[in-house]
Amino acid sequence: MFFQIISFLLDVVAGLLGGACLLRLYMQVQRIPFGNPVGRFIFALTDWIVVPLRRVLPSYRKWDSASIIAAYLIELAQFGILWLMAGRSGGAGLVPVLALFGLVRLVISGLIGLVIVYAILSWVQADSPIADVIDRLCAPVLRPFRRMIPLVGGFDLSPLALLVVLQVAAIIVAHLQDAVIR
Repeated sequence: MFFQIISFLLDVVAGLLGGACLLRLYMQVQRIPFGNPVGRFIFALTDWIVVPLRRVLPSYRKWDSASIIAAYLIELAQFGILWLMAGRSGGAGLVPVLALFGLVRLVISGLIGLVIVYAILSWVQADSPIADVIDRLCAPVLRPFRRMIPLVGGFDLSPLALLVVLQVAAIIVAHLQDAVIR
């Protein structure tokens, strides 16, 4: 029971911090200004790890390598702590691989969260800076689905289709992770 509680708490903290690092990266790639409430929140959560890493890690084109490495290091710390708590002495070389799987799962979970928030905000017609940021973040990933799926009775089903694809991707990643562990 104690291990499950610690595992859950680590997952929440690593998900929040790592997800914020990935969101920072994605907002920079999409050239979304950070002067909005979402951007200020992301900076407040991630500056402690991204700013020092940025001093030693250069950006690659429009990709902020410090943000992605920060997210990976957070996942690495989470899996390292869990590995030690589980009492596994051998196979510590799997921890970086598990952290990579954790990073992929974090990307998928983050996209799922963004799409759900986008769908809810689109139903209530919220006119806020947050709605604009979420719309700009979701538009690139929804675009291919919108090309393939027509409006049905005036409803955009592309977020639903994207959620299904992301859930399938999460299942595949979980299966691959289980195969690596065994």
